[in-house]
Amino acid sequence: MVQNRPHTTVVLAMSADGKIADFRRSPARFGSNVDRTHLEQQIATADAVLLGAGTLRAYGTTMTISQTMLLQHRQQEGKPTQPIHIVTTHSGQINPEIRFFQQSIQRWLLTTTTGAQFWRQKPEFAKILAFTAPNGNLDLLAALQELAFLGISRLVILGGGTLVASMLELDLIDELWLTVCPLILGGETAPTPVDGQGFMSKLAPRLQLLEVKTIDQEVFLHYRLQR
Repeated sequence: MVQNRPHTTVVLAMSADGKIADFRRSPARFGSNVDRTHLEQQIATADAVLLGAGTLRAYGTTMTISQTMLLQHRQQEGKPTQPIHIVTTHSGQINPEIRFFQQSIQRWLLTTTTGAQFWRQKPEFAKILAFTAPNGNLDLLAALQELAFLGISRLVILGGGTLVASMLELDLIDELWLTVCPLILGGETAPTPVDGQGFMSKLAPRLQLLEVKTIDQEVFLHYRLQR
């Protein structure tokens, strides 16, 4: 644990020019089967997965573990076959008809007091955690500290760029796994792994490269945040 919060790892695939989706923000499915396997392996190490509502709206589902070996390993460790899947949203506006709500997973909601109102007394989320910062947005630091209190020690973040940016601004990211895929998407409005307002170069978070793997046409980069 760091600062009484879970250890956090961002796992994202991006184009060679650093985009995680095209300019229409279509679901990004350009990663190979190797990248999917890598993503499942990272999810399998986690107690919970965190994803922004925008990412959930784009895909309609979340990524679950399907590899038999990974499922068996979790069972041997006394863990549920699937980690908890936690959605973050300021507004709470999520379509209850999307496939996400039919997936065989435990779902939690991380939102503000206002965002929680629609989902109270509804069965879709097993747990609703509401933390509102003074500016009315979601208080991410308080939320992560509550997750640690609830037994979440390893958290994998699946995007999107707005969520990752907010967490970086608060120094709530520990590691990143970035898969560089062999295509160029371009587009001024296409999302990147880190959106938001950005950082001045002198104040930008610094990374330590831990590992580089090249498999077929993809490059897997593993970074740790320097502190």
